[in-house]
Amino acid sequence: MTAHFVRWLGRLPVQVLIAIIAGVLVGAFAPHIGESLRPLGDMFVKLVRMVIAPVIFVSIVTGIAGMRDLGALGRVAARALGYFALMSGFALALGLVVANVVRPGAGFAIAPGALDGGKVADYVAKAHDATLNGFFLGLIPDTLLSSQTEGNILQVLVVAVLFGIALATVPGGGERLLGLFEDLGAVLFRLVAILMRAAPIGAFGAMAFTVGKFGVAALAQLALLVATFYLTSVLFVFGVLGVVGWLGGFSVLRLARYLTQELLLVLGTSSSESALPGLMQKMEAAGVPRAIVGVVVPTGYSFNLDGTNIYMTLAALFIAQACKVELTMGQQVLLLGVAMLSSKGAAGVTGAGFITLAATLAIVPSVPIAGMTLILGVDRFMSECRSLTNFMGNAVATLVIARWEGTLDRNKLSAALGG
Repeated sequence: MTAHFVRWLGRLPVQVLIAIIAGVLVGAFAPHIGESLRPLGDMFVKLVRMVIAPVIFVSIVTGIAGMRDLGALGRVAARALGYFALMSGFALALGLVVANVVRPGAGFAIAPGALDGGKVADYVAKAHDATLNGFFLGLIPDTLLSSQTEGNILQVLVVAVLFGIALATVPGGGERLLGLFEDLGAVLFRLVAILMRAAPIGAFGAMAFTVGKFGVAALAQLALLVATFYLTSVLFVFGVLGVVGWLGGFSVLRLARYLTQELLLVLGTSSSESALPGLMQKMEAAGVPRAIVGVVVPTGYSFNLDGTNIYMTLAALFIAQACKVELTMGQQVLLLGVAMLSSKGAAGVTGAGFITLAATLAIVPSVPIAGMTLILGVDRFMSECRSLTNFMGNAVATLVIARWEGTLDRNKLSAALGG
């Protein structure tokens, strides 16, 4: 029994879960200490982000160069983008419907002039850059190497796809260089495994800071909004994505169990990026070809943000309701359309959820952007749910696209989800 318990404690998901609980307790009972532990979480997220660009680059290059069929690559990208657009529409519409039914902001009676817009000035300024024009310009790095250093996933994706195509079309196939990249990929994933051993420390520090900084009582101030957002996200994951998974021949519940370690990591750090390398590795182990993993997962991190989409329509209507602004159905549909575009335009921008909300609210002048101050205090708590929903959406998307392409290894998938 003792040996079994020790082995159980040695599992990384268990250690992360214990660290999260410990972080909540420290933040609740010693908030000053909790606030001081923020560097632990920030350092861990930074460690993971350090390897994200090279992991994505090597995975995409080896996948494309190994696939050889460039027509198949274009088909995978087109299907992925079409799927992302469909799921984004579902997520935005669900947030809109729930906000109209529950009306979480109806209990507030706030005069727009009484709100302090200064607290959201930085987000509004960044929202001006969250345009499609800035988005398309941001796709292209200044140099070939700068894509690896600036932390923009889309730039890494563009350079990796071009490099992979070039390698696949080199006379002789560039076998020596391809072998080198495959060896480098093995080393990078081993490095990721080493870094993951520090996940409990990072999760402990991030959770202690969050609870210590904002307090458990912060949830009570806007409990209905937070609860509505979490329940809507659960409905989307196990309802909408559950149906998608059922049609694709797999269980979303079993998929969530398979990705427990990564989900706990996302929960602890409030960042889906921290689990990106792990997601790519596990999707490949679940029978998805490397080329599809390399294209769908990084693209999904910018274009398939289901949790962020739910948050935007729900939060926008909450602010309108709190400020006693009744939006017509036409204005709500306009909000939905703009949110669909702005969520793509702010891809790769830090704090994208809050920034895209500012960009979306700007389309309806009657809703004061200063109303964002109402949710500023609990945005951190909702960011965890946004990240978890985004993560699950991309995991499901990867399996769906592989199944659509007819390249999903069903035996590997059954072994992974049944284990």
